[in-house]
Amino acid sequence: MNQGKVLSIRSSVVDVHFPVAPAIRNVLIAGEKGEYIIEVFTQLDNNTVRGVALTPTQGLARGQIVTDTGKPFEVPVGTALMGRVFNVFGNTIDKKGDVSGCEVRSIHREPIPLRDQSTVSEIFETGIKAIDVLAPLERGGKAGLFGGAGVGKTVLITEMIHNTVSGHEGMSIFCGIGERCREGEELYREMEESGVLGNTVMVFGQMNEPPGARFRVGHAALTMAEYFRDDAKQDVLLMIDNIFRFIQAGMEVSGLLGQLPSRLGYQPTLATELAELEERICNTKTGAITSIQAVYVPADDFTDPSAVHTFGHLSATIALSRKRASEGLYPAIDLLQSGSKMLMPNIAGERHYKIAQEIRKTLAVYEDLKDIIAMLGISELSREDQRTVFRARRLERFFTQPFFVTEQFTGTAGKMVSREDTLNGCERILNDEFADMPERALYMIGPIEEAKIENVA
Repeated sequence: MNQGKVLSIRSSVVDVHFPVAPAIRNVLIAGEKGEYIIEVFTQLDNNTVRGVALTPTQGLARGQIVTDTGKPFEVPVGTALMGRVFNVFGNTIDKKGDVSGCEVRSIHREPIPLRDQSTVSEIFETGIKAIDVLAPLERGGKAGLFGGAGVGKTVLITEMIHNTVSGHEGMSIFCGIGERCREGEELYREMEESGVLGNTVMVFGQMNEPPGARFRVGHAALTMAEYFRDDAKQDVLLMIDNIFRFIQAGMEVSGLLGQLPSRLGYQPTLATELAELEERICNTKTGAITSIQAVYVPADDFTDPSAVHTFGHLSATIALSRKRASEGLYPAIDLLQSGSKMLMPNIAGERHYKIAQEIRKTLAVYEDLKDIIAMLGISELSREDQRTVFRARRLERFFTQPFFVTEQFTGTAGKMVSREDTLNGCERILNDEFADMPERALYMIGPIEEAKIENVA
């Protein structure tokens, strides 16, 4: 057994002297009950290592005995994890007892080799009209979800988990990085009440935890997801909230280790650290990990290094609009700001591409005319512009949709709409088939066939 002694402690950074220096990424344990967990980040010389504590270091003292486990950080994997809530160490935090008899795997794993990845671009249908038509997700791809507080981000995430479980016979993993404890607890309750928790694994590295724990929780969740993709051969939906907090935790760790910061104080290894996480999210010939990541943009500055490096990995962006939320147009997806690399004729199909372009054009013209309408009224517009406005307003209402996870609050049954049905509805609205029908008739319906005059009541 390789045992050493603590030389120095600076916040979460611990220097330890061993007879033989442990390997980088090895886990070190200290304390009577093994309550101090340290991961080796650097070898200072043949005998001394510098590690970052993943637990609080209060009570750890110089000269204390530290044991090298001889292996990297490991978490449990398997079907027994479903419906449970874990911390970064793979310990349950939902007060429902421990998970036993599970295989454990290292959180540090290589990405799937390119030769084993599926090179076929497929659309991952969510059953949510606005996303499937204007910002389709890529199976095995990564989508960014941009939105502030109170615009329906949590509800949208929960609905996607529900639709993945029911529509794709897959499962979901929710990874909270730097989450507020309150938000995590609320999400857990909502998922439990809406019945989707049984096919979901939740992993949290909470805001009050040391930066080392927040920096590694994404890798822990991804290791669990890889089991379901590679061993269970399932489609997995991986939700990460918030990817910026992962970068922020890396920045804190980098500063503690004394690395020279790069632009705006970010760690010099930002691109590498983000790629280590993102490149493991991909699809194989037997299963896929499709990821939706909430992205916080500091001070709304899209040139910020964290935003720039994150955007490089995303194949779709879903922007939530507070204005649409205030108008009651849920899901409050900004139809013009959201987009996807999948929206190309050779992937989505010629018909889908043309309809999406026509929708964008119609909505953009309506957006430009809003100031004129506010000042002079719609009657002052030309006949053609009036028709465009009527089409745009009907499209906006058609893209609203009742969710399964809000049934108990709204009393309206949830709707899951196929991409083909949504395209048919949009095409018919663009062809003025519903010009004589009130806009309200298209509000909060599923397929276009449900549009009836009775909906106006």
